Amino acid sequence: MNDFLFLTSWLVPLYSLVGAIFTLPWSLGIIQRTGQRPAAYLNLLTTIVGFIHSLIVFKNIWIREQENLIITWFQAGDFNLSFALELSVVSIGATVLITGLSLLAQIYALGYMEKDWSLARFFGLLGFFEAALSGLAISDSLFVSYALLEVLTLSTYLLVGFWYAQPLVVTAARDAFLTKRVGDLLLLMAVVSLSYLAGSLNFSDLYEWAQTASLSPINSTLLCLGLIAGPAGKCAQFPLHLWLDEAMEGPNPASVMRNSLVVAGGAYILYKIQPLLSMSPVALNILVIMGIITAIGATLVSLAQIDIKRALSHSTSAYMGLVFLAVGLEQGGVAIMLLLTHAIAKALLFMSSGSVIYTTQTQDLTEMGGLWSKMPATTTAFIVGSAGMVTLLPLGSFWAMLAWADGLAKVSPWVIIVLVLVNGLTALNLTRVFRLIFWGQPQQKTRRAPEVSWQMAVPMVTLTILTLLLPLMLQQWYLLPSWESIDWFVLSSLVVSTIMGVTIGATMYLHKAWSRSRILVWRMLQDLLGYDFYIDRIYRVTIVSAVGLLSQVSAWCDRFLVDGIVNLVGFATIFGGQSLKYSASGQSQGYMFTILFVISILGFLISLSLGLFTFS
Repeated sequence: MNDFLFLTSWLVPLYSLVGAIFTLPWSLGIIQRTGQRPAAYLNLLTTIVGFIHSLIVFKNIWIREQENLIITWFQAGDFNLSFALELSVVSIGATVLITGLSLLAQIYALGYMEKDWSLARFFGLLGFFEAALSGLAISDSLFVSYALLEVLTLSTYLLVGFWYAQPLVVTAARDAFLTKRVGDLLLLMAVVSLSYLAGSLNFSDLYEWAQTASLSPINSTLLCLGLIAGPAGKCAQFPLHLWLDEAMEGPNPASVMRNSLVVAGGAYILYKIQPLLSMSPVALNILVIMGIITAIGATLVSLAQIDIKRALSHSTSAYMGLVFLAVGLEQGGVAIMLLLTHAIAKALLFMSSGSVIYTTQTQDLTEMGGLWSKMPATTTAFIVGSAGMVTLLPLGSFWAMLAWADGLAKVSPWVIIVLVLVNGLTALNLTRVFRLIFWGQPQQKTRRAPEVSWQMAVPMVTLTILTLLLPLMLQQWYLLPSWESIDWFVLSSLVVSTIMGVTIGATMYLHKAWSRSRILVWRMLQDLLGYDFYIDRIYRVTIVSAVGLLSQVSAWCDRFLVDGIVNLVGFATIFGGQSLKYSASGQSQGYMFTILFVISILGFLISLSLGLFTFS
């Protein structure tokens, strides 16, 4: 039985895809009498089946060797179209995480979107989302991974634009889609180049090719930069980071998936292509620079946000920046551990923030306060999720950060500074958000705020327990370092940064009467961070203006040059035809004379050009 489930692990993505297909009769309005909920229950059932299947395989995979499956889809002559799949501890563990968090997010959505008129369409999109992520986890082909990343781009567009009647939502969905398309296009160029250079797009074949490939430094750098561009767009890394902030306009259950799993999907592909990136030291350095800029910059930007979801989404970009930094320093194992701990903690934070939004009907932090006594489950979930995000003993992110820092303490000691800075600022931001939401006096929208229903409370409580038990799970998987190997200087630095961040966040002056400081210097700094260093305006002045100018020049050339030449030929034809019609007499002898005369003239000119006639 276990062997059968193991060999059929490739069915896990298909479960959620079938669930998404089953929602079509309801989402298209074919079935109306039963309401929208049966579609949600069908999608929920297929997710449960996928979760149980992957969980059983994960439980027994520790005693098995990694296997690579080749599923042939079409073969004709020398043409062979097949899918390469990897069944390993990492890939199956990723499917468990994806299906588990998707199951909790769907239960959460039953309560959060219970009054939505298009519940079936939302659950269908979540199933589509889950299918692409699960397929990405077990894919052993760069081509299949690229195709699934495109599916994720489409899913993001549809989920962000779910409430399409709102103009701001439509704009956010469009910007998210186009920004990701930039990275996807560059990744496609790299995929096509690799298919020609390596002859195969399976990761195992690419690893062997990379060890013996002899590319010029320019070609290897351009190839690796193309490979980096796709994950950079998915993980909202600088300079393709603006979409994640706007994507918060979508429903919160989708934000739970997006900030915990979708960004992790892009980072997972980066982890898979790490052996290829080793061909170009320049690309690795760019990866490090990109990760540092995003990690520090996004953490600073989150400090000035007064929207609860945007304050948390920027920290997602920051932690994905740390993952990029880890891969750039060739610490792939630490990157995977950081993705695991971050996904669970961030999902819990977005569930708790979504509960606050659902109860208070606002996302503005300045309109909240005093909710700790009214929403105890939500408050506990936010505290535990925040603790799981920073390096607080003994929770999971602490061990991920410590394992990374220990490995680079002597080789690259400057990394410790980046980790300490990002960790301290994250602790400060989460403490600030906690004070504005749960502490202080109740505001007008929070005086009568009740706790959420059981559909939203059960996933939060489950993730709270899972976050607390994660260190024991890491210990069981032999991922925790021994006490003898711990660098106590690094450990103390990380703990001190957390304590300092919490202390400053708990004691700094916060006033809800205004969202901007009345002191000029602080107001300028707050605007600089609040508007994301004005990067969107810089893009508008530079890149958008250049593209707009180029499009105007192209439109002018198309209208006056291309269309002008075509219209001129057409006008000449019409004019010639209109002129010749007056020479048509209807007499055949006249037509024969004209033909013979023209042929005679042409024959004379040809003979003259060939030198058949000489004139003395």
